[in-house]
Order: sequence, then structure tokens, then C-alpha cells
Amino acid sequence: METVVSPAFWGGRKVFLTGHTGFKGGWLSLWLAAMGAEVHGYSLAPEQSPALFDIAKVGGRTVTALADIRDAAALADAVRSCRPSIVFHLAAQPLVRHSYADPLGTFSTNVMGTANLLEAVRGCPGVEAVVAITTDKCYENHEWPWAYRESDALGGHDPYSSSKACAELVCSAYRRSYPGIAPISTARAGNVIGGGDWSANRLVPDLLRAFAEGRSLAIRSPDAVRPWQHVLESLAGYLRLAERLAQGQGDAASAWNFGPADDSNRPVSWIADTLARQWGGDARWHRDGGDHPHEAQTLRLDSAKSRQQLGWVPRWSLERALSATLDWHRAWLRGEDMQAFTLEQISAYTRG
Repeated sequence: METVVSPAFWGGRKVFLTGHTGFKGGWLSLWLAAMGAEVHGYSLAPEQSPALFDIAKVGGRTVTALADIRDAAALADAVRSCRPSIVFHLAAQPLVRHSYADPLGTFSTNVMGTANLLEAVRGCPGVEAVVAITTDKCYENHEWPWAYRESDALGGHDPYSSSKACAELVCSAYRRSYPGIAPISTARAGNVIGGGDWSANRLVPDLLRAFAEGRSLAIRSPDAVRPWQHVLESLAGYLRLAERLAQGQGDAASAWNFGPADDSNRPVSWIADTLARQWGGDARWHRDGGDHPHEAQTLRLDSAKSRQQLGWVPRWSLERALSATLDWHRAWLRGEDMQAFTLEQISAYTRG
């Protein structure tokens, strides 16, 4: 099987990573550090406890600045101090339902935070590549049965999805307006799962909490179809994309989908049933009949561009992704060394 990423490329490189205290950012920080990169993280402190950042001791493998992406001056100072080769932008308000409660905070973080970062990069020589992480929800969703391509229209019904579409436009504007700026790509992954995600109102964390507490979880949209994938699948795409940008692949400075294989586009109910079966015992869920804010019912990603031009392909089946997530969670419950466990799962993924 083809190598996922090139450890030799990352050894000794300075990487500036916003959002390193979050779920995706924590996994990416550990992967980069394991390959020998010098990771400088910039983020707010973890918002929940437990948090992957604490459990897996991510701070011990990074140079950490705890600050707000909306603070343009502090962010610019941090970028200049780091003088990075590669920049990953993951800091965000990432939850659809929370965006309904705090639309202004969502837009200021996801839109102006992105602009602040790109402006900081514009003033910092030596940056070879910028990969800004948005979302599969940035598309104007028509509830089509087919998958969205990078050329499809941007949109977003809710504040979160709309803010990420706006972030895409911010990246495009900087890419077009400032020819001297480092090459900028945007990356749109599916619904990621994996160990260490304790976010509220996310299906898999909510299921694991309910199963551990011996209660049935009320699920609001069991028939909704999503592109599920393990967090390492998307991170492998981000890493490979950054490599290609830094190596001068000019057409890499654009938008990219990193979605799962077609058979991983599954209803919420399938995920709940499969995880309940893997958990065993009395694990169960039920349909929530209450009223809830709008969320798309069907969402699929077409990742043909990433497969053909980057050579990126998903490695793990959805069943393996779920079992790896459950293995991580059970290891944490047993009190294992979760940094070592996380690094071993990364190693297992790279081995195929």
C-alpha cells in the first residue's frame, strides 16, 4: 500500500497549527511531533473536560500559546515568533447546534479568525504552504442523492455551515489578491470520528457517554446520511496536501474534498446500531421525537480529485474506524497511557 505521508518531509520542519487543543488538532499535533516536526500550537484552552489535549499530553509535544484566533495582534506575533514552514488552520467554532445559540461568535471565529491568520501569514516570509480546514457542510445543500464536488456552489443553511463557506471565500480572496503569499488550500472532510472526542451534540461521543452510563440515547435524526470517516483519514489528506503545496504543485492551491469511500456514507441509525453491537451488553438508543433546528438530511462528498491528483485514498473501513474509536475509549477508561495509545493507532494506520 502506498505511503500515506512522508516522515522525511516533516522531520525538523516548523509547523504552526491553530486549534491544537481540539480533537482534530490534538491528533495532528501528535502525528507531526512523531515525525520530527517542531509544532507550535495556537488555540484557546480546551473547552471541555476530559479533553484529548490533556489526556494524551499533547502540550508536552508542542510549543503552546493559549490565545484567541480573533486577537489579530497576538496571532501575528505568534506566527512571526514561530517563523513556520507549514501552517495548518483548524481553530474554529465547530458545532452546528452551538452556532444557532451563538451566531456572532461563530462568524467572528470562523470568518475573521481565518482572515486574521492569513493576514499574519502575509506578513511572515518563509511560509511554504497553508492548509485551512473548513467542512463538508460548506456546500449549498440541495439534499441531492449524489456527492458534492469542489466545483459545486458554496452555501450553508445554519450559521456554522455558512461561516465555513465564508472562510472558503476568504481563502480564495487572499489567494487571488496577493500573488506573493504562500500557496493556500482549503480542505473539506466528512464527519470525523475517533478517540478523544468528547464534544456535546456529536453522535459518537454522545453514544459512548450514554452506553457507559447505561442509558438509552435519544437520537434526533436517525435517518440522516453522512460521510463518516476516522479522523486519521482526513489528517492524512491534510498532510499530503501540505507536502504537495510546499513541493511546488501549483494546482494544489485550491479546494479539496477528503471524504470516505462510498460504502461509508451511512445513516445515523446504522452508526448507532453498529457501535451498540460493538459495545455489547445493554447498549441502546431511541428516536427523539422533539423539535430541533434544521440540519441537512443527506450529505456526500466526491473525493475523486484528491484520489487522482494527490494519490490519497481512504484506508480504513467504517467498521474499523468505529472499532478503533471504541478501542481508544476503552483504553482511556482502563487508565492507559493515552499518548502512547494514540501514537500506536497512528502507527497502525500508516501501516495500513
